[in-house]
Amino acid sequence: MVKIDEYLESGALESYVLGVATAAEIEELLALKSRHPQIEEALAILEADLERIAEHMAIAPPPNTWNRIEASMNELVKTPKMENPKMEYLIGDEPVGRSQPRSRKSEQFIEIEGENGHMRIRKAWRWVFAAVFVLGKIFLAFAIYYYLENKHTQEEIQQLKMEMRSMRK
Repeated sequence: MVKIDEYLESGALESYVLGVATAAEIEELLALKSRHPQIEEALAILEADLERIAEHMAIAPPPNTWNRIEASMNELVKTPKMENPKMEYLIGDEPVGRSQPRSRKSEQFIEIEGENGHMRIRKAWRWVFAAVFVLGKIFLAFAIYYYLENKHTQEEIQQLKMEMRSMRK
């Protein structure tokens, strides 16, 4: 009887309920469960406790989530399915269908480039980026200033230590 109480306190039931028990632990638990009703009762209580915890800690989704999921599913159903899409590849300057073997070495890729190489951002974000840039420079200046001050203070401390040693002698 003492062995069963020790087994119940060992944490094996918790690892089984949480799904992290090894195959050997599961086999041992199922064998003991068939022989000892205390283990079956403890498992039922533990599962009920975990279910209550999960219910109390559950976070409800936003109210319109189901409507959005349903709308996207309906949209997928409405779109026509393409049975056999025709795919062509460029080898050299000639289009090649799927029936012909294609050579990866001779494939050409079409480069797509925008009209200009600049990234467009909204005006509000420009001010945010400018502020972050300016603040970064200010913090850099303060860091350099305090680094130099600290270095100067360390030198003064070294000088004072030297003077203290010379006074003691």
